[in-house]
Amino acid sequence: MTKTLWTVDPVHSEVGFSVKHMMISKAKGTFDKFDAVIEADVEDLTDSKVEVTINTASVNTRNEDRDNHLRSGDFFDSENYPTLTFIATDITKKSANEYEVTGDLTIKDTTKPVTLDVTFEGQSKDPMGGDTVAGFSGKTSINRKDFGLTWNAAVETGGVLVGEDVNINFELELHKQA
Repeated sequence: MTKTLWTVDPVHSEVGFSVKHMMISKAKGTFDKFDAVIEADVEDLTDSKVEVTINTASVNTRNEDRDNHLRSGDFFDSENYPTLTFIATDITKKSANEYEVTGDLTIKDTTKPVTLDVTFEGQSKDPMGGDTVAGFSGKTSINRKDFGLTWNAAVETGGVLVGEDVNINFELELHKQA
């Protein structure tokens, strides 16, 4: 089959993360603005082109002070680095609908290889507009310090305020373009 262009439906898609907070719980958040260029044949996803761009200033943890801190130079430095990117370099089929997607993740000026576990959730016709729609979900974990996100503070009970490992998850609904 032939690769076609797919676009993200922002209303039915989400990029989220969680990180240990105070060594006892997790802080969670999302990025409200992101886009992707995906060229794929859903019958053979191993040859897909995937480029994701996330607006770092759109970080949303439902806490304005924390969001502003994440946008600051201590973390994303959104003023100087307005986006983070992921560009797939290899896609391996693990089972009927499970894939490993390896690519280059760039945060600030640091690029490192990251592997995502991705599930192809299927495809359907959109009853509202007739487009073919495909769903994907996935996850990975990164060490934030590997990307220069090193800020932290000690807590009085021992340990630190922010964990090093960040769990990233996403749900994407994509619309096939004519």
